[in-house]
Amino acid sequence: MPLARYFFLVGGVLLALLFVVDAVLPKLPIADRTDTDLPVIRIHSDRKWPERVVFDTSIPTIVPAPTAKAEAVAPAPVPPVVADVSAKVRVREVFAQFVAPDPKKPEPKLQRKRKIAKSRVAAPVVLVAQQPRFGFFDNGTW
Repeated sequence: MPLARYFFLVGGVLLALLFVVDAVLPKLPIADRTDTDLPVIRIHSDRKWPERVVFDTSIPTIVPAPTAKAEAVAPAPVPPVVADVSAKVRVREVFAQFVAPDPKKPEPKLQRKRKIAKSRVAAPVVLVAQQPRFGFFDNGTW
């Protein structure tokens, strides 16, 4: 909490100092700026836009011409046509009996012989006592 109290105290002092300086020092004159001294910038483009499309909405929309109505005459009943179903049934039976040939199995790829690393005996481990550390460098913590 002393750190928070420090920032609160120093911040308050700086804010009070800002108010005091604002009251003591004279105000700077505000320069009246006019737009008359600014140059006029006109930008022209080399690109030409397409022609403007104007829709004339005063013309009524196109209405389809009326068709002549003929008297509804009922056509004579047509006897239903009996299709030869036996040919279709035979084709289906042939397809049902069709047996697809066994797909060719790809030959297995030859696997290369794996090389096995030789096991080597590791050098003996020498244990040495560590020297005590000093300062902020104690065990990597602060």
